Amino acid sequence: MQKERFEVSALTFEYFGVARKELEAAASLARAAGVDEHRLFRLPDLREAEDIGGSRFGGMPGTYIPGRNGIFYSIAASYAEEIGAGLILGGHNRDDRRAFKDARPVFFRSLERALRLGSRSSRDPVRIGLPLSKMTKASVVGLAAGTGVPLTLTWSCHSDGQEHCWACEGCVSREGAFRKAGVRDPLREAGKIT
Repeated sequence: MQKERFEVSALTFEYFGVARKELEAAASLARAAGVDEHRLFRLPDLREAEDIGGSRFGGMPGTYIPGRNGIFYSIAASYAEEIGAGLILGGHNRDDRRAFKDARPVFFRSLERALRLGSRSSRDPVRIGLPLSKMTKASVVGLAAGTGVPLTLTWSCHSDGQEHCWACEGCVSREGAFRKAGVRDPLREAGKIT
């Protein structure tokens, strides 16, 4: 979006159990991209299914958060209205919508309509854009590598260590995406983030 001369701001959510390195990576990537503002929004009581426990979430990934995208995009819409932005971009890919109902296009169309109804600026409502929604994770990795995204700054591990564990769901998914994309993962080779 910056290459197309848009003013870009970034929003990262800190919730219960999120890896500290993931937050650091988001800040590093925002700096590297030169965004106008990178805001950290804290939701300390928001928990993933694996942190909640119980059998209510059977069949869902441990990273599932009840109502996650409704919460995140409502906050993003508030932030957008505050700074005068007309577009919220989400990085959801095709693989996400297979696992999570709230990552599907029909959810976002409905949410966009609800946000329009609840916004003070309903004449010029905020829109939700999902530019990666038709791409697989592997395709996204290929695009990132091809456009010069500093992959050494990224973080995928759900564990809160100094290095990727290479065993959690995030690490396994990352390895598969890089392998399918035919892209060398600088973190896997280095063993840690640089």
